[in-house]
Amino acid sequence: QVQLVESGGGLVQPGGSLRLSCAASRIRFEVYHMGWYRQAPGKQRELVASINVGSTTNYADSVKGRFTISRDNAKNTVDLQMNSLKFEDTAVYSCNAKSAISGFNYWGQGTQVTVSS
Repeated sequence: QVQLVESGGGLVQPGGSLRLSCAASRIRFEVYHMGWYRQAPGKQRELVASINVGSTTNYADSVKGRFTISRDNAKNTVDLQMNSLKFEDTAVYSCNAKSAISGFNYWGQGTQVTVSS
């Protein structure tokens, strides 16, 4: 059974930082494009950042310059460093793995990020 387990969420003040991590197991991690999505209450899920198998990154306009996605193929992890957090970054953040071979998707259970003063 493939598992994606997120960690690192929590409560942070505006302007603060958090680092999310997603640990993948039981997949050939190096052939999966990885991404972080988020869903705020009452809103659709949106792509926050992605990193493909060649380590090319892509960011939502709303987080460019503030968030950084990275992957470690040796550890089967993908991290999201979030700086200068804003109230509007509050959401459940989920890790996604998409096979570069089959296109099949796997999702983590999500981790809550709350930006509040």
